[in-house]
Amino acid sequence: MKGPLAVKRILITGAAGAIGKVLRAAYRGKYQLRLSDIAPLGEAAPGEELVQADLADAAACERMMQGVDCVVHLGGVAVEDAWEKILPANIAGCYNVFEAARRAGVKRVIFASSNHAVGFHRRERFIDDRVQPRPDTRYGVSKVFGEALGRLYADKHGLSVACLRIGTFRNPDRPDNARQLLTWISHRDMVQLVERCIDHPDYHFIVVYGVSNNLRNRWDNSNVKFLGYRPEDDAEIYAAEILARGEVENEISAQFHGGFFTPMEFDGDPSKID
Repeated sequence: MKGPLAVKRILITGAAGAIGKVLRAAYRGKYQLRLSDIAPLGEAAPGEELVQADLADAAACERMMQGVDCVVHLGGVAVEDAWEKILPANIAGCYNVFEAARRAGVKRVIFASSNHAVGFHRRERFIDDRVQPRPDTRYGVSKVFGEALGRLYADKHGLSVACLRIGTFRNPDRPDNARQLLTWISHRDMVQLVERCIDHPDYHFIVVYGVSNNLRNRWDNSNVKFLGYRPEDDAEIYAAEILARGEVENEISAQFHGGFFTPMEFDGDPSKID
């Protein structure tokens, strides 16, 4: 894709979720917003269109893509869950979004991936966008799938795709434990990151860690500096308060980037995980 991307209408899936609500409020008046979720979305403000739809419904996905310049795909199950819930929302639904975008001629898809796509990398290791996938849960597997799907649609069909490996997005807007001193992304930094991905004139396929400018951050975004993302917040201002609680992280959780997702249903041998 050459030349600037003249964005007019942005589709946000999962717009009733935590991140979706923040982006909706921040982008109101900046973009024409088409907001989609299976959950109620309230009343439409000026410049907004509301679409209640299930991402597992391919026809519904195709309808809501019409006239869209860029998709911010947040929809799906946002935590670890049973495969029977992950499959339709995060696997079939993700495929439906990318395929509907292709069919409708949408130029760009921004996919909400997760740090849990690489959660079983050891925490002492700094990791960047080039590390191998190491999902820590079924949820993490679904995010690996979405990243691979994004790469396919970029290479085979020419979509511009950004995959955001989001850290810890909280409401209220602050970290809550020691691990989140590494992984927290503030609301305003999330707004900035997605906006950079929407407005940047030309990229093919990128993976970006969604994290604030945290002193303890272990994720490296140096390969995507061209994007212009410059996070403003640092979780360290909460460190003294959080560490004073003396909370001890789970023994398995503390070893890996994925944190508390890693010990869920765990019956392996941590020493075998390099």
